[in-house]
Amino acid sequence: MKETFSKIAVFQYSSEAQIIKSRLEAEGIEVFLYDQFTVDTDPLVSNAIGGVKLKVWQEDESKALEILSSISDYSLDENGQEIECPVCGSLKVELFTNVRGIKSMFFFLFSFLTAALPIYTRYEYRCETCKHKFNLNE
Repeated sequence: MKETFSKIAVFQYSSEAQIIKSRLEAEGIEVFLYDQFTVDTDPLVSNAIGGVKLKVWQEDESKALEILSSISDYSLDENGQEIECPVCGSLKVELFTNVRGIKSMFFFLFSFLTAALPIYTRYEYRCETCKHKFNLNE
């Protein structure tokens, strides 16, 4: 029997797949997630089973891939514009968390020892091209 679905993306976690699913459904494309509940039940098996598969009807494949390619892989500012590296001008900038600084380290240790969620997290951007780290506020 011929499959009438096309796999357009694979994600390690279902939360990532849900975001893309919502975007495609907003454009009127019906989306199906495979292995979502398996990964939600035991996230450690995600790589073993090939992750959460996002599939669409074959006739919607080209439109879905077009929408998927329009979504930025990198960080955006509050206005939805890609963030530019202040050193090299690259748009390949990602957001990372770190525990540098006394305040960040204290809350990290407190969260780790009490098995609680972190109360405070410090963020910084890093350029994937030149590896420069920076904050938008600076």
